[in-house]
Amino acid sequence: MTQAENAENAASGETAQNLPLLLAGAKRWFDDALTASMRAAGEQPLSSAQGQVFALLDPEGTTVAELARRLGVTRQTAHQAVHALVGLDLLEQVPDPSSARNRLIRITPEGARVHRRAQATLAVIEGVLAERIGVAEAAALRAALTAARGEPPVVAAP
Repeated sequence: MTQAENAENAASGETAQNLPLLLAGAKRWFDDALTASMRAAGEQPLSSAQGQVFALLDPEGTTVAELARRLGVTRQTAHQAVHALVGLDLLEQVPDPSSARNRLIRITPEGARVHRRAQATLAVIEGVLAERIGVAEAAALRAALTAARGEPPVVAAP
């Protein structure tokens, strides 16, 4: 939405969507495209949260507690996501060599295959987005989203 459209909506009493809502909608678009594409390819589709688990795992493995911290969820929630992925043979739990109490969560060979395929599919989906909104616009979007933002500000609420 342009600045003029935002101003027109504000003048008419309509509320323009804020940036967090727009970003969430864009993420849903990618998630929906990935899910549908993976299903069409014969893969077991994963939820967005399950997909995030893969992105946050260290190559040597990650504890559930650390995974929960990275996801911003409770240990129980992280454990449930891990348990479902273990059941699909995409993740495995192995003893942590640095602590007898902990277990590490690692990607299985099947999980690595699915993850590579999902990453490649996302690259194609990003290409479709670039065709639809313009290559320069897609590059500008990526640049804006990867720019350093600094710490979240504390502002005076109007």
